[in-house]
Amino acid sequence: MQTVIIVVHLMIVAVLIGAVLLQKSEGGGLGMGGGAGFMSSRGTANLLTRTTAVLAGLFFVTSMALAWLAGVDRKPASILGTPATQSQPGGATPVAPPTSGGVLDTLKKVDEQQQSAPQAPRSQ
Repeated sequence: MQTVIIVVHLMIVAVLIGAVLLQKSEGGGLGMGGGAGFMSSRGTANLLTRTTAVLAGLFFVTSMALAWLAGVDRKPASILGTPATQSQPGGATPVAPPTSGGVLDTLKKVDEQQQSAPQAPRSQ
């Protein structure tokens, strides 16, 4: 199912890019070039504007569908690498964070040691 939506999504993207590039901009764009066509310039502008709006809506819908499908099988996980557990109300005791051994604690100890022992300036 996800593969089908991705293929449809990519086709919508390709057509949306083409529709945007065909629109006439202030600088001309790819839609420049007068002359006789099957529609007047106003009719072409209206058609391309409506086509772009519809394709943008479809792009939004397929994007939301892909995001929903990606999150269907996702289970809660811990960022610490341990499996996430659901705590029971009143049954589980919270785990205290480690008090030593962290990088910040080591840097703090080094900073305290440097501040406690002032050094004399060295001559060159």
